[in-house]
Amino acid sequence: MQPLNLPKYNFRFKNRENNILIFDVIRKKFVVLQPEEWVRQHVVNYLIEDKKYPQSLINVEKQLTFNGLTKRYDIVVFNSLGEIDILVECKAPKIKIDQTTFDQIARYNLLLRASYLMVTNGLEHFYCKMDFQSEKYQFLKDIPDFSR
Repeated sequence: MQPLNLPKYNFRFKNRENNILIFDVIRKKFVVLQPEEWVRQHVVNYLIEDKKYPQSLINVEKQLTFNGLTKRYDIVVFNSLGEIDILVECKAPKIKIDQTTFDQIARYNLLLRASYLMVTNGLEHFYCKMDFQSEKYQFLKDIPDFSR
């Protein structure tokens, strides 16, 4: 897999039936290593190792239903009250982050109402703080460290 614009982490890998698998510390299982999964695992480790979010507050790849359609989010981080604090959308490194990507995460966030959004392809990262009253978001340099 290609190097990403995120810190390097020690991952556990294994081979099974001609597939390389990477261990997901949140789901506590090995998953097939695809380009988007490579990005997702880096972001999970970034949240835990660098931003100090407890693993117990992080959820990966869960389904949600929006306007009758079943969708999956990549990563959510809950606050200590059990509310969604951060919503992360991960794309494969070859996928360019554009308005369509932001529209996707914005649609998910209408339902989830996360305070912060992160969109990344592992090479480019965009962070936003939501302002629900004025229906806008403000770009940030990074998401906040865990402090709650």
